[in-house]
Amino acid sequence: MKSLRKTELAVIGGGPAGLSSAITAMRQGAEVTLIDRDPVLGGQLIKQTHMFFGSKDQFASIRGIDIPSELIKALEEGPGKVKVELGTTVIGYYDDGVILMEKDNRATTLLPQRIIVATGAAEKMLPFPGNDLPGVYGAGAVQTLMNVYGIKPGKRVLMVGAGNIGLIVSYQLLQAGVEVVAIIEAAPHIGGYLVHASKVRRAGVPIYTSCSIKEAFGRESVEGAVICRLDENWQPLPGTEKTLELDVICLAVGLSPLTELLWQAGCKHKYVPELGGYVPVRNEKMQTSIPYIYVAGDAAGVEEASSAMIEGKLAGLFAAASLGYDHDLESLAATYRKELEELRSGEAGSKIRQGLAKLIGGVSVAS
Repeated sequence: MKSLRKTELAVIGGGPAGLSSAITAMRQGAEVTLIDRDPVLGGQLIKQTHMFFGSKDQFASIRGIDIPSELIKALEEGPGKVKVELGTTVIGYYDDGVILMEKDNRATTLLPQRIIVATGAAEKMLPFPGNDLPGVYGAGAVQTLMNVYGIKPGKRVLMVGAGNIGLIVSYQLLQAGVEVVAIIEAAPHIGGYLVHASKVRRAGVPIYTSCSIKEAFGRESVEGAVICRLDENWQPLPGTEKTLELDVICLAVGLSPLTELLWQAGCKHKYVPELGGYVPVRNEKMQTSIPYIYVAGDAAGVEEASSAMIEGKLAGLFAAASLGYDHDLESLAATYRKELEELRSGEAGSKIRQGLAKLIGGVSVAS
């Protein structure tokens, strides 16, 4: 029987947060094992064709699909070595800190001294009659079809949700030659950045706020949908129904943090709707209620990919520091925290700030 493999730091998830964690910890001197269930690194970045905002350090004016290659290059050219486990799913956590992994139907174990969970988030679905018809997709599935495999999901699309994801995917659909019949949003205001909303409006796509989907219909797949207005209590207004002919309904109604491993490990969680639902309680070091487990990215609370990368840097920095690799710790931490504050500033970041105010400081952990 093979002896138990060991590593100083295991980073679970190879998306923007996980890659940033691994790079930062490696640069500090830590031995890192990066684990991802997909065959390639990058997570959701591999399907994001829009250009990023922020600063040069946050890949401003670079398309999401081009960012993974930059991060992988930093990983490969760094001063240390990161062991990458692709096509590998972490399926279990034991009380002694051992994690169980599966690859090619074979189970292996790994004992890390520290763990960073950067597993991202899953799409929320919306209950309505007909939501099980072929042609009802989550926005992530639509992005995967178009931007990874080059397949149009259909000809006429109703987008449900006017947050950043709904607006960005709508524009990507238009770029692919797909007609977006309308974007509907249950809230009284558009949730995404107005720059994204302006682009789709200029393309002739109407955005209806205080509006929701009542039902989808079709014999073997989606053939249409009925939408309606909502009152101030979010209830359907009788007589406002409108029928739309379409073959795709795309749901962009939010994300839920993927924290099953953290629940299994016994980390404390708190329900914070502004951050996507139940999230692990953690401090400003990205440290959970279990001192040797850290969290970053959407698993810590749903935000943008730019914030996820900076959170990943913080988690990697403090996880490495707890192992004794604390070179230039305070200066780097101050820089990353300032970048996060800038990303979360203004009206667009108010929801995130409200959520974090409920969460940060709610846990007592060892330094």
